[in-house]
Amino acid sequence: MNSTARSTWSGWDPYPLFVQGGSGSRLTDVDGNTYIDYLLGLGPMILGHRPPEVTRAVVSMIEDRGTVFALPTEDESRLVAKLIAAVPSLEQVRLCNTGTEAVLYATRLARAFTGRSKIIRFEGMYHGFSDGLYWSKHPDLDEAGPDRAPVAVAQGPGLPRGVGDNLIILPWNDAGLLAEVLEREGHDIAALITEPVMCNTGCILPEPGYLEAVRELTARHGVVFILDEVITGFRLGLGGAQGLFGLKPDLSVFAKGMGGGFPIAAMGGRRDIMALVADGTVSMAGTYAANGIAVAAANATLDILARQGTFESLFERSDRLREGLERLLSDARIPSSVVGLGPVFQVWFSEHPIRNYRDAARHASHTVFRRWWEGMMERGILFHPGAFENLFVSCAHSDDDIDQTLAIAREVVAELKGTAKPVSTGP
Repeated sequence: MNSTARSTWSGWDPYPLFVQGGSGSRLTDVDGNTYIDYLLGLGPMILGHRPPEVTRAVVSMIEDRGTVFALPTEDESRLVAKLIAAVPSLEQVRLCNTGTEAVLYATRLARAFTGRSKIIRFEGMYHGFSDGLYWSKHPDLDEAGPDRAPVAVAQGPGLPRGVGDNLIILPWNDAGLLAEVLEREGHDIAALITEPVMCNTGCILPEPGYLEAVRELTARHGVVFILDEVITGFRLGLGGAQGLFGLKPDLSVFAKGMGGGFPIAAMGGRRDIMALVADGTVSMAGTYAANGIAVAAANATLDILARQGTFESLFERSDRLREGLERLLSDARIPSSVVGLGPVFQVWFSEHPIRNYRDAARHASHTVFRRWWEGMMERGILFHPGAFENLFVSCAHSDDDIDQTLAIAREVVAELKGTAKPVSTGP
């Protein structure tokens, strides 16, 4: 396995599916089984598998022009112009290869701009696998410290000692605690990084006013506000989640959705911060950055996503699936909630509301989720087997796909009803 996300210890037990190919909303494994795919490559396939226009753009680039020049092209300038036009907070942009790279550069830039060293990050979020941030993603609560004073827990062995000392770990959705920490330590804090919607511990929405408080508090203390839109960017709208929520972060990172299935990322934001990259003070290198294949794919993808009605249709189908699943589980009195926004959501099997990582770690039933996943997969519906992952919907999913999925879900929910503890109706 070439990623822990597709290995046995990530839930693909006894082994992951091996894929033969995919087309549109469907994926076929090497045994000939075809699935309606809500895994979607863990998110990048916003247009579905092998979208024809993206494929043609990439093939044309390879056949007619080339792949890597290590020199700029007009194509990358056009792509960056599209990004800036779509996302109001972007004044200047640099292209990267992966979300991990984009986050690494954003935090480095924030430290250079502020002259400070510490970074605030939140338990349960994933911002790539660099040594500086691969901490407290899903820590064992016995090692993670008190609820209101978490400690940095390395994701695993091999991370250098002392790196965690530059991190301040906080629970998400607690604006009061954030205000206390910034008041006490703001003079040492270079940046705060967060997803706008927590998408790496299932799906957890920000509570009303929380993201606005983050923006106000970081601005007050001169802390660079980095919004990680690797998953939400160009999936929740052309302007990303920040467009939906009306946010203006200082720096933003994008990746999965913008490439239509090809590896590309972007980091950008305020002109005065990005100036340190533009004048060479802060280095952002990469032989494959803005390579022709990825740029061609991203240009084609953004052109498709910018068409009138694209996101309206995507949200309509996504909402119908999410709300349909919610009704099925509620009618069966299975303790659960279906949480998300548009084409990204997760089913939580829990009697308790989930508002941060520790709620999920304490209350979400992985056992019931496994039964749910197995029942759906056996009937041709594919998503990740982990309760801390997501279901994604693409522009390629049809009304018929949604109807089939809900019909199959009805069968699986009927099976779960006999094994899951019912919702309490009173004393």
